[in-house]
Amino acid sequence: MKTNNRARTYVCLAALSLGLAACGGSDGASGTPAGNGNTTMPAGGVPEGWKLVWADEFDVDGLPDASRWEYDTDRNQAGWYNNELQYYARDRAENAVVSNGKLVITARKEQLKTASDWGGQNYTSARLVTRGKASWTYGFYEIRAKLPCGRGTWPAIWMLGTGGVWPSDGEIDIMEQVGSAPSTVLGTIHTELYNGAKGTQRGGSTQVSDACTAFHTYQLNWTKDRIVIGVDNKNYFQFANPGNGYGGWPFDKPQYLLLNLAIGGTLGGSVDDTIFPVQMEVDYVRVYQPAS
Repeated sequence: MKTNNRARTYVCLAALSLGLAACGGSDGASGTPAGNGNTTMPAGGVPEGWKLVWADEFDVDGLPDASRWEYDTDRNQAGWYNNELQYYARDRAENAVVSNGKLVITARKEQLKTASDWGGQNYTSARLVTRGKASWTYGFYEIRAKLPCGRGTWPAIWMLGTGGVWPSDGEIDIMEQVGSAPSTVLGTIHTELYNGAKGTQRGGSTQVSDACTAFHTYQLNWTKDRIVIGVDNKNYFQFANPGNGYGGWPFDKPQYLLLNLAIGGTLGGSVDDTIFPVQMEVDYVRVYQPAS
């Protein structure tokens, strides 16, 4: 069993339901974690002079490009972390397909009993990863997406360390949202010292009033000095390198990208079965790095 999936338990559900800055430990409006150096929030958008090094524009209809994406189905039979309720399908257009210039990840209320690794789940969805296809150290990541609405949905755009050990090898949540609070978007990091299992993760939140009716660009600027997360060229959270070694900053090694739509779980909460099918649509994924 691979250990590079999220095994954390969120402790900030009450804060999220009240619309507060969730999962954070941030010290004010800038979202800069206390004790982590520079509190100046950098400008949003692609840094000047950086070049595009990897992208998927989703311009070829059919199943997702197998040269770019793999499916994560590792925990289907045993059950997914965080008490999530979905079965993640592989090579199934009903759950992940490219159509009309967009990747569409669809969660459905159904039991896929014919699948050999079905674990009794009542919902299907998809979890796409670049693991084994592409990974990066540092860069600017931009994902234009429209999120689902409906109680029980939990879409995520995030990154995990290729070392495969959580939380030691790090996690960067570029975007998380739940259908019960659809206008609240979260950005979070997890490391050995700062993680959800301990309640010490670092993160922030922002309001995107039409997150599930319009497309927005969810962005990460990751350098050797800090991680900055924003939406539509406006940054709302940063985590500066604390200088306390790998336990606090594992982000000097490669990470791969994940796109998924979970159902229920410790953050997704109770599920309204009348909402299905629900979709997360992705217009493009772009990765930039310095030109020199």
